[in-house]
Amino acid sequence: MKAEEQIETTSAKVESLGELLEYQDSSIVSRVLLKNKGGTVTLFAFDMGEGLSEHTAPFEALVFVIDGEAEVEIAGRAYTVKTGETITLPANIPHAVKAATRFKMLLTMIRA
Repeated sequence: MKAEEQIETTSAKVESLGELLEYQDSSIVSRVLLKNKGGTVTLFAFDMGEGLSEHTAPFEALVFVIDGEAEVEIAGRAYTVKTGETITLPANIPHAVKAATRFKMLLTMIRA
């Protein structure tokens, strides 16, 4: 093994996604877990009733629900997503997110 490979793997750490970010009352909190030219991976925690208003993004994104339940609206159509489920947010299509319960999601955005 090359010295460079050892350096990369020594920073590896096993963590529980659900424990990386705590809920905060009446808030949405986020933590960027990975960011590079290829995209981002961001963890979000929404208090019940909190949400992201309708917006668009220039890249596709994948939402993975870690905890709770939310309504995701894409181009005016509502989808309910729950713990363990995923939904894809198409590029350049309006979408919004609202927490039906306290809700955590992992958002992976690919910039390609």
